[in-house]
Amino acid sequence: MERRKFLQQSCKALLVVPLGAGLASCEGLYYVAEHSYKDGVVSIPLSEFEIVKEGKSKKRKFVLYKSEKFQFPICVYRTGKNEYVSSLMECTHQGCELNVAGGAYSCPCHGSEFSTQGKVLEGPAEYDLKTFETKTDEKNIYINV
Repeated sequence: MERRKFLQQSCKALLVVPLGAGLASCEGLYYVAEHSYKDGVVSIPLSEFEIVKEGKSKKRKFVLYKSEKFQFPICVYRTGKNEYVSSLMECTHQGCELNVAGGAYSCPCHGSEFSTQGKVLEGPAEYDLKTFETKTDEKNIYINV
């Protein structure tokens, strides 16, 4: 990598990390408390997306699930009323753990960015994130891992 490009990427990463940390902290990182696993399918209650404060209810944009199968967490991101996308939070460039910030995933190591659908928005990563088939019913989200 050219020195100039490296410095640009590094400066960008330094700006994105604090900004991303601030954005994520508004809602807070939340690891699911309730889940079950059977035959390669993780089941997470939809109630894990509920935030109740002072009698008011709102929905989280995302939750994180830590699986024993993977080194990194899986982010379950709510993209619509009953639509969710589940992506492994491992950068496809050099394997750093991604941050969730401002409706995207960012890599603190080299500045790659990914959409919540797992698509590369900006390199140096060249490959999309590992995503999992995700389905819902009235009560649960099902992730085929």
